[in-house]
Amino acid sequence: MSNADLLPRLQRLLGEDGKLLDVAVDHGAVNEPALLGGISDMREALETLRAAGPDAIQLTPGMARLLAGRRSSADPRLVLRTDVSNVYGAAVPRSPSCELLPGAVTTAVRIDAACVVANLLLLPDQPELHSQCVRNVGALRQECERVGMPLMVEPLVMAPNETAGGYQVDGDLDRITALVRQAAELGADVIKADPCSVPAEFHRVITAASGVPVLVRGGGRAQDTEILERTVAIMRQGAIGIVYGRNIFQHQNPTAMVAALMAVVHDDVDAPTAAELLHRHSAA
Repeated sequence: MSNADLLPRLQRLLGEDGKLLDVAVDHGAVNEPALLGGISDMREALETLRAAGPDAIQLTPGMARLLAGRRSSADPRLVLRTDVSNVYGAAVPRSPSCELLPGAVTTAVRIDAACVVANLLLLPDQPELHSQCVRNVGALRQECERVGMPLMVEPLVMAPNETAGGYQVDGDLDRITALVRQAAELGADVIKADPCSVPAEFHRVITAASGVPVLVRGGGRAQDTEILERTVAIMRQGAIGIVYGRNIFQHQNPTAMVAALMAVVHDDVDAPTAAELLHRHSAA
């Protein structure tokens, strides 16, 4: 799919080269204290990220208000979170849910978001939660069609909370490809997928998406070398970009990590070159 085939807002989100580094900073909505490291002061965190210059920042409606009246054409584009789930803790709660925020698409239009994003969660033994996410995506698809708003869907195959903690990647390629295909079938304009355990096989995820652009999420905090090597490998398998949160905002130097990852995404540098960029910007 060429950029000319994309919705105008999605063309703006992806930029001229069709690539994207989206920094997800929507973790505060899920009511898990462990996810607030690095973003406890959102005003400070957003100032740092704006200055770092990623392509986009992913926020909830409440935190997007911090940018109201202050955004310029030079700022990162805005991706707006439309749902809130409660399944990111050490154990799945008694009543797992993923609730749509009322009027989120209207809010996205009003504040000039380039895209909205919603979950398609697959947790062990939680079919009702998955069904709720399918309904959410269907409702959003209808609203997005009406106003020309691109819909990013996150098909997330999560490992058991009891053994891995909340929000951890399962990594099973067969399950990831099946859920990515479902996201494409439900009408996603762009897909934010899990990384698989063997990055060299990520082309199977791209194939399953059937032409829908695929981004990759970062998952839990990883060592610099691991995250750079994985990003290079997955980008070279056909992903158009990444959506990373904790591996950027919890880094000791978020600005340096953004610079290194932007070079991987947009300039196709290898992992050693990206690591050198990270070191150089960290020392500056």
